[in-house]
Amino acid sequence: MIEFKNKKPPRIMVVGDLMIDKYMWGSCDRISPEAPVQILNVSNESSVLGGAGNVLNNLVSLGAEVEIYSVIGSCDVAKTLRKMLSEINIKTTFLVEDKSRKTSIKTRLIASHQQIIRYDKESTSEISNEQAELIANEIDKNIINSDLIIISDYGKGVVTDYLAKKVIESGKTNKIKVLVDPKGKDYSKYSGAYLLTPNRIEASLASGIQINNDDDTKLAIKKLKEDIGLSVSLITLSENGIAMFDKTYKRFPSAVRSVYDVTGAGDTVIASLGFALANGNKIEHALPFANLAAGVVVGKVGSSTTTLNEIIEYESSLNKSLSYEHIKTFEEILQLSNEARNRGKKIVFTNGCFDILHSGHVSYLEKAKTFGDILIVGVNSDQSVKILKGEERPINSQQDRAFILAALESVDYVVIFNEETPYDLIKLISPNVLVKGADYEGEYVIGQDIADELELIEYLPGKSTTQLIDTIKNR
Repeated sequence: MIEFKNKKPPRIMVVGDLMIDKYMWGSCDRISPEAPVQILNVSNESSVLGGAGNVLNNLVSLGAEVEIYSVIGSCDVAKTLRKMLSEINIKTTFLVEDKSRKTSIKTRLIASHQQIIRYDKESTSEISNEQAELIANEIDKNIINSDLIIISDYGKGVVTDYLAKKVIESGKTNKIKVLVDPKGKDYSKYSGAYLLTPNRIEASLASGIQINNDDDTKLAIKKLKEDIGLSVSLITLSENGIAMFDKTYKRFPSAVRSVYDVTGAGDTVIASLGFALANGNKIEHALPFANLAAGVVVGKVGSSTTTLNEIIEYESSLNKSLSYEHIKTFEEILQLSNEARNRGKKIVFTNGCFDILHSGHVSYLEKAKTFGDILIVGVNSDQSVKILKGEERPINSQQDRAFILAALESVDYVVIFNEETPYDLIKLISPNVLVKGADYEGEYVIGQDIADELELIEYLPGKSTTQLIDTIKNR
């Protein structure tokens, strides 16, 4: 997982084509009597930000502060677009309005999760140099406060040669990396960018090299780097991961476990790459992070986003996460719990000192995990343990105890609390299931008024920290 070297959320500028992706969901049970076509009985409609807007959504979901620079129309679609941006706390100050332009809206008709048709309403003519100059000037004014720039080119006319070169020049002057999701066959307008993120087909067209195997990939990726003057050359390879060439060729394997929909995966890749790099990480660390983010979103239907907590959870399911990443603060566990509930996950909570971890603890936690999807363990701080167990305890520090618990496969997250009881922590998490030992049978359990269910688990006989300490003392 990437490191967070910036104390504040990274500030990222996005330049590109904004649009709305509209979905009409329903079922097809009959054929039209007017023509040999299916009739879609629409049961639900939804709209999300598309194009560069999906990059924005991904960045916001990851926790970045974002600014958008684009040209839109003055139509009803544009008004809806502005409203959708404001709902995710993105200012529309830097949007240039063009009355002659149609803001892009793509409407997809879907029956039983299968897209049957798409129709678009949009303008694709290039913006004028005067409009590009307005955007470039605003970027020059604000770039000093930014950590990175992403150009999301969907070929709808906003990212002209003139604007792309202006933005990349501004980035180089201010030593700000410019990442580009490119479009078309001619990548010369992106010359001097830090990196591009073409897929295999796009890279084949742009390089003139048909990519069928790893040797072809090496030739194409090197040619793109040299021809366009990139700092780093990338080619995304779907289920085969991401190929990179800086001074040498490397390939970062995919983290995809199951694929339901690849829509918007490219937006997630460039957003997560940008987020990682803007946090001060090297490209070698940013690419595995982007692969994990893509692995999350392709397991969802529709243009999707992911959060840091989802990525950590996914990484853990692949047995690739580091133990310390699962130790959370009160603030972090609140956000994580809310996200988990929104995703329909069942949260289980238990707590204890866990001073010297033994088989009784492991068995108890494994049983606790069976009651839900996510197991959160509250751990008494050193101060709290002393109040409960006496001045000679704990044997192991709170950080050591939390780290060992976080390493267990059954434990998803660990939170250290200072209070004598975990009531405030339980109230914060609002778990579906509260778990304690069977010795609480017939007694009130702290937090049972908050949780939906209370489950009591039998301890393994003859297994306790006190017995371990006594055994050590008597040897």
